[in-house]
Amino acid sequence: MRSAALLLLLPLFLPACGEADTVVRPNLIYVLADDLGWGEVGAYGQTKIRTPRLDLLAAEGLRFTQHYAGSAVCAPSRCVLLTGLHTGHAFIRGNDEMAHRGDVWNDPELEGQRPLPEGTVTLARLLEQAGYATGMAGKWGLGWAGSSGDPNGQGFDHYLSVLCQREAHNHYPTHLWRDGEKVPLDNPFFKAHQRLPQNADPSDPASYAGYSGRDYSMDRLTEDALAFVRAHKDEPFFLYVPYLVPHVALQVPADSLAEYAGAFEETPYRGDRGYLPHRTPRAAYAAMITRMDRDVGRLVDLVDELGLAERTLIVFSSDNGPSWVGGVDREFFESSGPFRGRKAELYEGGIRVPMIARWTATIAPGRTTDHVSAFQDVLPTFVAAAGGEVPQGLDGLSFLPTLRGRGEAQATHYVLYWEHARRWQAVRTGRWKGLRKKPSAPLELYDLEADPGETTDVASKHPEVVRKILALLKSERSPSEHFPLGRAD
Repeated sequence: MRSAALLLLLPLFLPACGEADTVVRPNLIYVLADDLGWGEVGAYGQTKIRTPRLDLLAAEGLRFTQHYAGSAVCAPSRCVLLTGLHTGHAFIRGNDEMAHRGDVWNDPELEGQRPLPEGTVTLARLLEQAGYATGMAGKWGLGWAGSSGDPNGQGFDHYLSVLCQREAHNHYPTHLWRDGEKVPLDNPFFKAHQRLPQNADPSDPASYAGYSGRDYSMDRLTEDALAFVRAHKDEPFFLYVPYLVPHVALQVPADSLAEYAGAFEETPYRGDRGYLPHRTPRAAYAAMITRMDRDVGRLVDLVDELGLAERTLIVFSSDNGPSWVGGVDREFFESSGPFRGRKAELYEGGIRVPMIARWTATIAPGRTTDHVSAFQDVLPTFVAAAGGEVPQGLDGLSFLPTLRGRGEAQATHYVLYWEHARRWQAVRTGRWKGLRKKPSAPLELYDLEADPGETTDVASKHPEVVRKILALLKSERSPSEHFPLGRAD
């Protein structure tokens, strides 16, 4: 069914039918936050955390209200984004630490997760073939330096990265990786998961002095992203900026933390729920997001200063819902917005994420769309915009017509599929969302039009819908050697 549908919809993707920009191929910038909840941006209802630049981006462009991440956790979500295949078909379907390589949690020489295979068809590779300069500055999680998953081997001409997701648990790492080579940073080595000593005074700022450094990774990544734009301003480019925040640990430079001094009632976080302690965890979390917001603004400002705004599509989103450990207070910030759940769950709060798009010559300002889209749609959208050839057999559908305000030409999904942790599965088809937490569990069914917060399981009232969704849970999944369904992580 999926392949036949793609063949029918293929004319909507190909540049010969007028969807691509045939006069000027747009620059493409995709900024990805890490663990940013649907409700943690002002444009999506946040009131305690300041995000003025993202709010302005939404005011100048298009805000999506029904956009979904590729997964409820980091690596598989990024795999879906870069390959256009959902987690029922993607190679990476979970966070896989490959323990057979050794003690990955305690051997600092072992960096990186299961790599993308050589020859994987990625968004970067397709854009490179279309004549684009391709760059990445941020967290990778899809292979270590020199592996088949090294970004240079997956279509990126240049990268500066925290390649390993475990290394990204510390925002003051000892090094980054640039095009396969280590780049030392001026930071001391310390373990990314520590508790405050029992004899330490949690109210004393000096007790936390050992959990920071001088080179904040996001600052370095932002500078590299800005340099990439300057270097390629005279040719079409694709820039992927997967930031590391607000993923814990709670760490942020003092100037940003000062912006929230005294803003909230605080209980010091001692590190007893993982990651690193912090004296003012709420302020730190808010400051991390606001600093990222500032850096997104710097990137937008540079595009404007260079006169590239009209021919640059900028998209901002998040890889999954908000965290619940490491000192994060998602209830206080209402991080999931009106939705149930959080990161590592397939309820809406774990997978529905903000997405904002700005393209000043194409997108009318101040628009909102309820078009249902997902990470697998980014590849066909960007490749079509670039005038490249969109591969057949993808799970994604281009949302370029929606960006252009041509809703009548927009293809829609019959089904969206997710799986997580080799147990959870979920499907959305139309108004219906079905999920189960393991293959032997009963299906939970929710009517998202009437109940977007997934408060009432209506499976018993709609047996015919349950049967349809159970069939989709089976048909939308291909076997996986590394991620067999039903086995615990």
